[in-house]
Amino acid sequence: MGVTILAVGRMKEKPYRMMADEYLKRLSRYGRFEEVELPDLAEPSHSSPAIEAQIREKEGEALLGRIRPGDYVIALTIPGRQWDSEDLSRHMAELQTRGVADIVFVIGGSLGLSQKVIARADEQLSMSKMTFPHQLARVMLLEQVYRAMKIRAGERYHK
Repeated sequence: MGVTILAVGRMKEKPYRMMADEYLKRLSRYGRFEEVELPDLAEPSHSSPAIEAQIREKEGEALLGRIRPGDYVIALTIPGRQWDSEDLSRHMAELQTRGVADIVFVIGGSLGLSQKVIARADEQLSMSKMTFPHQLARVMLLEQVYRAMKIRAGERYHK
Protein backbone atom coordinates (compact mmCIF):
# COMPACT_ATOMS: atom_id res chain seq x y z
CA MET A 1 0.00 0.00 0.00
CA GLY A 2 1.23 3.48 -0.83
CA VAL A 3 0.55 6.48 1.37
CA THR A 4 0.71 10.08 0.22
CA ILE A 5 0.42 13.21 2.32
CA LEU A 6 -1.00 15.81 -0.09
CA ALA A 7 -0.75 19.27 1.43
CA VAL A 8 -1.29 22.87 0.44
CA GLY A 9 1.71 25.00 1.34
CA ARG A 10 5.42 24.49 1.64
CA MET A 11 7.03 23.49 4.88
CA LYS A 12 9.23 26.56 5.30
CA GLU A 13 10.61 26.30 8.82
CA LYS A 14 13.65 24.07 8.98
CA PRO A 15 12.77 22.22 12.23
CA TYR A 16 9.42 21.07 10.79
CA ARG A 17 11.07 20.06 7.50
CA MET A 18 13.72 18.07 9.36
CA MET A 19 11.10 16.23 11.44
CA ALA A 20 8.97 15.45 8.39
CA ASP A 21 12.00 14.17 6.49
CA GLU A 22 12.99 11.97 9.43
CA TYR A 23 9.54 10.34 9.56
CA LEU A 24 9.52 9.85 5.79
CA LYS A 25 12.93 8.17 6.07
CA ARG A 26 11.70 5.90 8.88
CA LEU A 27 8.54 5.06 6.93
CA SER A 28 10.47 4.04 3.81
CA ARG A 29 11.15 0.59 5.26
CA TYR A 30 7.40 -0.13 5.37
CA GLY A 31 6.53 0.73 1.77
CA ARG A 32 5.97 3.73 -0.45
CA PHE A 33 5.34 6.92 1.50
CA GLU A 34 5.55 10.36 -0.02
CA GLU A 35 4.71 13.94 0.68
CA VAL A 36 3.43 16.24 -2.06
CA GLU A 37 3.32 19.97 -1.46
CA LEU A 38 1.13 22.23 -3.58
CA PRO A 39 1.51 26.01 -3.60
CA ASP A 40 -0.79 27.96 -1.34
CA LEU A 41 -2.40 31.07 -2.71
CA ALA A 42 -1.72 34.45 -1.19
CA GLU A 43 -4.51 35.63 1.07
CA PRO A 44 -5.12 39.39 1.08
CA SER A 45 -4.79 40.94 4.53
CA HIS A 46 -8.41 42.12 4.53
CA SER A 47 -10.08 39.44 2.47
CA SER A 48 -13.81 38.98 2.25
CA PRO A 49 -15.60 35.65 2.67
CA ALA A 50 -16.06 35.60 -1.12
CA ILE A 51 -12.31 35.99 -1.73
CA GLU A 52 -11.57 33.29 0.85
CA ALA A 53 -14.03 30.96 -0.89
CA GLN A 54 -12.31 31.62 -4.24
CA ILE A 55 -8.91 30.80 -2.72
CA ARG A 56 -10.27 27.58 -1.17
CA GLU A 57 -11.79 26.59 -4.52
CA LYS A 58 -8.56 27.23 -6.46
CA GLU A 59 -6.48 25.31 -3.92
CA GLY A 60 -9.14 22.58 -4.00
CA GLU A 61 -8.89 22.25 -7.77
CA ALA A 62 -5.11 21.86 -7.45
CA LEU A 63 -5.60 19.15 -4.82
CA LEU A 64 -8.21 17.32 -6.89
CA GLY A 65 -5.83 17.45 -9.86
CA ARG A 66 -3.35 15.33 -7.89
CA ILE A 67 -5.86 12.71 -6.73
CA ARG A 68 -6.30 9.65 -8.94
CA PRO A 69 -9.68 7.94 -9.37
CA GLY A 70 -8.65 4.83 -7.39
CA ASP A 71 -7.09 6.70 -4.46
CA TYR A 72 -8.67 6.31 -1.05
CA VAL A 73 -8.85 9.90 0.20
CA ILE A 74 -8.81 10.86 3.87
CA ALA A 75 -9.36 14.60 4.35
CA LEU A 76 -8.09 16.16 7.54
CA THR A 77 -10.88 18.29 8.97
CA ILE A 78 -11.70 19.49 12.46
CA PRO A 79 -15.14 17.79 12.54
CA GLY A 80 -13.76 14.50 11.16
CA ARG A 81 -13.59 11.23 13.03
CA GLN A 82 -10.98 10.94 15.78
CA TRP A 83 -8.98 7.75 16.29
CA ASP A 84 -6.32 6.69 18.70
CA SER A 85 -3.09 5.26 17.29
CA GLU A 86 -4.22 1.62 17.50
CA ASP A 87 -7.48 2.46 15.69
CA LEU A 88 -5.60 4.20 12.90
CA SER A 89 -3.29 1.22 12.55
CA ARG A 90 -6.23 -1.22 12.40
CA HIS A 91 -8.07 1.00 9.94
CA MET A 92 -5.10 1.21 7.58
CA ALA A 93 -4.69 -2.59 7.77
CA GLU A 94 -8.40 -3.02 7.04
CA LEU A 95 -8.15 -0.74 4.00
CA GLN A 96 -5.25 -2.79 2.67
CA THR A 97 -7.23 -6.01 3.23
CA ARG A 98 -10.12 -4.46 1.27
CA GLY A 99 -7.74 -3.94 -1.64
CA VAL A 100 -7.00 -0.23 -1.26
CA ALA A 101 -3.70 0.33 -3.02
CA ASP A 102 -3.15 4.00 -2.25
CA ILE A 103 -4.25 6.19 0.64
CA VAL A 104 -4.03 9.95 0.21
CA PHE A 105 -4.25 12.10 3.33
CA VAL A 106 -5.23 15.65 2.31
CA ILE A 107 -4.32 18.73 4.33
CA GLY A 108 -5.76 22.03 3.11
CA GLY A 109 -4.31 25.50 3.27
CA SER A 110 -4.82 28.05 6.02
CA LEU A 111 -8.43 28.57 4.92
CA GLY A 112 -9.26 24.87 5.00
CA LEU A 113 -10.51 22.53 2.30
CA SER A 114 -13.03 23.26 -0.41
CA GLN A 115 -16.35 21.47 -0.35
CA LYS A 116 -15.37 19.67 -3.57
CA VAL A 117 -12.35 18.12 -1.86
CA ILE A 118 -14.41 17.13 1.17
CA ALA A 119 -17.04 15.62 -1.15
CA ARG A 120 -14.32 13.62 -2.97
CA ALA A 121 -12.93 12.28 0.31
CA ASP A 122 -13.84 8.77 1.31
CA GLU A 123 -13.70 9.85 4.93
CA GLN A 124 -12.63 12.68 7.20
CA LEU A 125 -10.08 12.46 9.99
CA SER A 126 -9.66 14.92 12.84
CA MET A 127 -6.38 15.10 14.71
CA SER A 128 -8.08 17.06 17.49
CA LYS A 129 -10.81 19.58 18.09
CA MET A 130 -7.96 22.07 18.48
CA THR A 131 -6.51 23.90 15.50
CA PHE A 132 -2.81 23.37 14.71
CA PRO A 133 -0.46 25.13 12.34
CA HIS A 134 -0.51 23.19 9.07
CA GLN A 135 3.19 22.40 9.23
CA LEU A 136 2.84 20.94 12.71
CA ALA A 137 -0.27 18.99 11.70
CA ARG A 138 1.68 17.46 8.83
CA VAL A 139 4.52 16.35 11.12
CA MET A 140 1.99 14.97 13.62
CA LEU A 141 0.23 13.04 10.85
CA LEU A 142 3.53 11.58 9.62
CA GLU A 143 4.36 10.53 13.17
CA GLN A 144 0.98 8.85 13.58
CA VAL A 145 1.29 7.02 10.26
CA TYR A 146 4.76 5.86 11.34
CA ARG A 147 3.34 4.72 14.69
CA ALA A 148 0.51 2.91 12.86
CA MET A 149 3.02 1.05 10.71
CA LYS A 150 5.06 0.02 13.76
CA ILE A 151 1.90 -1.27 15.44
CA ARG A 152 0.94 -3.23 12.31
CA ALA A 153 4.41 -4.75 12.16
CA GLY A 154 4.13 -5.85 15.80
CA GLU A 155 7.07 -3.65 16.73
CA ARG A 156 7.48 -1.84 20.02
CA TYR A 157 6.30 1.74 20.10
CA HIS A 158 6.09 4.34 22.80
CA LYS A 159 2.69 4.55 24.51
